[in-house]
Amino acid sequence: MDIEICWHGRGGQGLVTANEILAETAIAAGKYVKAFPEFGPERMGAPIRGFTRISETPVRVHSQVYEPDIVVIMDGTLVGKVDVAKGIKKDSVILANYAGSPKELQDALGIEAECHTLDAIKISIEEIGKPMVNTVMLGALIKVRELVPYDMLEDQITTKFTGKLSDKVIVKNLSALKRGYKEVQ
Repeated sequence: MDIEICWHGRGGQGLVTANEILAETAIAAGKYVKAFPEFGPERMGAPIRGFTRISETPVRVHSQVYEPDIVVIMDGTLVGKVDVAKGIKKDSVILANYAGSPKELQDALGIEAECHTLDAIKISIEEIGKPMVNTVMLGALIKVRELVPYDMLEDQITTKFTGKLSDKVIVKNLSALKRGYKEVQ
C-alpha cells in the first residue's frame, strides 16, 4: 500500500495535528511514513496544506504530494476558492467537511472522483464544544480508507493528547472520532 494524501484546511483547525496523529499511528502499525505541513506566512484562518505518504517500504520522496490518492478537505469553504482537486487521478478519493452530499461535492468541484462528505463542524461543536474538526475528519478518513486500524488511532489520540488536554476533553475527542467514522457518507 503506497498512499499519498493531500490535506487542505485553514490555520487553527488541527490539520497539522491530524496529519501527525495519522503518521504516528501508521508508524506504530509498522508502516513507513513521510508527513509534513506546508507553511508560509500563514495565520489563523488562512488556507494551509499538509502532505502524508504511507508505504510498506521506506519513503524516499521528500516533495509535496502532486497526485494525491486521497484529498482531505477540512474546511468546506475552500471548495471553489482553492483548487483542492488539483492533481487528482481517476481513482482518487476526496473526503470533505462539507454540509452537502457527496454528489453535490462532485458537482461543486466539477469532478467524477469518489467523494465522501460529513458535517465535521456540527459534530465537533456537539462533541468537543468548538469547531476543531481534526479528530472527526480522522474518523471519517479511516472509514473511507482503512489506512490504519481504528483502535490504534484511538490509542494514538489518547497518547498524543495526554498531558496536553484533560481526560474529559480526550474522551470528547474520541467521541468525535467515532461519530466521524459512523457519519461519513
